[in-house]
Amino acid sequence: MKRNLFLACCLLSSTLAVQAQTTEGGGIDEQMLQKIAAAQKPAGRAVANAIASNSIDDLARNFQNAGTVDNYFSVETPKQSIHDQKSSGRCWLFSGLNVLRANFARQNKDSIRVEYSQAYLTFYDQLEKANLMLQGVIDNAEKPMDDQRVQFFFKNPISDGGTFCGVADLVDKYGLVPMEIMPETYSAENTSRTGRILSSKLREFALELRKMVAAKKSKAAIKARKTEMLGTVYHILALTLGEPVKSFTYAFKDKNGKQIGRPKTYTPKQFCQETVGHKLNGTFTMVMNDPRKEYYKTYEVQYDRHTYDGHNWKYLNLPMEDIARLAIASLKDSTKMYSSYDVGKQLDRKRGYLDTENYDYGTLFSTNFPMNKADRIATFDSGSTHAMTLTAVDLDENGKPTKWKVENSWGASYGPGGCLIMTDRWFNDFTFRLVVNNKYVPENILKAAQQKPIMVMPEDPLFQEDN
Repeated sequence: MKRNLFLACCLLSSTLAVQAQTTEGGGIDEQMLQKIAAAQKPAGRAVANAIASNSIDDLARNFQNAGTVDNYFSVETPKQSIHDQKSSGRCWLFSGLNVLRANFARQNKDSIRVEYSQAYLTFYDQLEKANLMLQGVIDNAEKPMDDQRVQFFFKNPISDGGTFCGVADLVDKYGLVPMEIMPETYSAENTSRTGRILSSKLREFALELRKMVAAKKSKAAIKARKTEMLGTVYHILALTLGEPVKSFTYAFKDKNGKQIGRPKTYTPKQFCQETVGHKLNGTFTMVMNDPRKEYYKTYEVQYDRHTYDGHNWKYLNLPMEDIARLAIASLKDSTKMYSSYDVGKQLDRKRGYLDTENYDYGTLFSTNFPMNKADRIATFDSGSTHAMTLTAVDLDENGKPTKWKVENSWGASYGPGGCLIMTDRWFNDFTFRLVVNNKYVPENILKAAQQKPIMVMPEDPLFQEDN
């Protein structure tokens, strides 16, 4: 008994010694707390009361920058209807389909319009991501559970975010259907609950597949079991999103909603061929601005794709000056583009206006925020969070951009006509991705985009999906 008590006391003493050693000098002691408190800058009672009683953005709003937003653009593509992604992370899909329907209207001199179903591709996006997760677990089943790649799949079983690479792979594989044929459901517009249910089920399934690999089950047996699991996923998706149509009858309409000609019967792939006319992969270049990495180099993000048999997210890293030139060339030819931004930074929600001078948080709190774009990315302070459709630019007398406009997917009442306007200085600081049709890309940039990519990991701060 005494011996056990002695051992317990020794263990406790050892534990306390280790804790003291690891925390010595690193905690907030009384002397440090006094210095911290003494360093406070006098704000004045009125300022302190105002901050405690009001919205920080209302108090930090730069009055000199709060005038009427100039809505004139010297280069602007034709307007189209604004959609609403509601409480979902599908901005990448809305923006991608915005580009496709704008291209169709342009090819038909704006005399025919089409609205594509987001719910249709959402179904296959979720099914394909489920397969990607399960197959990724199988491919890495020999690694321990605490391996970084294994944890990547279990931490992120499925999501509704994405990039334009996913749009291309899904459209090329599954085609398109009109919105009225497969409209939005509640769960399409409110994805969080279904996402949590699917994530839990996929983690359960993934553990089972790891055990099958460990038990040396045949590849055929593992594939058969994975197929059964995906049947469960399909069932959940069919109940929440509706089962995807295999064929349908449809008649096109003009911009006023009047029917044109007689209805025809299509499969989704036939409808895609009728309205898009070609495969998307191979027709575009994705460029990105990441000042941490070498410019004019191509990078590829491992396992960052929507379909297992599709394309990883691959991009060419360019300075913002080059990205602006590509965007202007496309807009001058009335061609909209998929683009993504850190939209929450300096967003004036009332005016739908993005400018680096909208809010002066530094003066309000007697400090400053000096990090540049590279520093913000490296510290997870900034990154691509939202995709929108680049639709207009205003050029000065020297052809330099002063402001830009994007079609958003937050509904027609948000911002001027459902759009957001951004100054060029905000555009340079918080733009990350742009997808440009290859016909607007100079030969030297096309060549750089074809070089062997440098592989990077999905854990990098900048490689989060657009939501």
